[in-house]
Amino acid sequence: MTSMARALIGAVLLAAATVAAWWLWLGRDTGYQIDANGHQTGPYTTGQVAGCVLTLLVLLVSAVLAGVPALVAAAAMTAGFTAAWTAQAAATDETGLFLVGALLVFAGTAAGTSLTALVTGRLRARFIE
Repeated sequence: MTSMARALIGAVLLAAATVAAWWLWLGRDTGYQIDANGHQTGPYTTGQVAGCVLTLLVLLVSAVLAGVPALVAAAAMTAGFTAAWTAQAAATDETGLFLVGALLVFAGTAAGTSLTALVTGRLRARFIE
């Protein structure tokens, strides 16, 4: 198998795992809560978001350590997460503001995954290759 085919397969698997992680941690929760002060919060709790981020971190680092090129892995995870979040937001939003949220999710995910993947790739090159 060529390295290009391996990268493509790794990227597709990573994108699918990213969507699964989003769905398991965040995708099934659409309800809002009222806190002790009477403010509406949600739909996600801090624990859900932290769990999702940690899961994504493990997936991304594992993919890069397994040989998926860093920026390919970052792009696959960003695309998968942004698409999953946007699909649910678009289906439930009546204002059209989900597009602003989608842009923010994309920007934050792209920045976080790119930095993490590049650092992991450098460490892999230095200590494993």
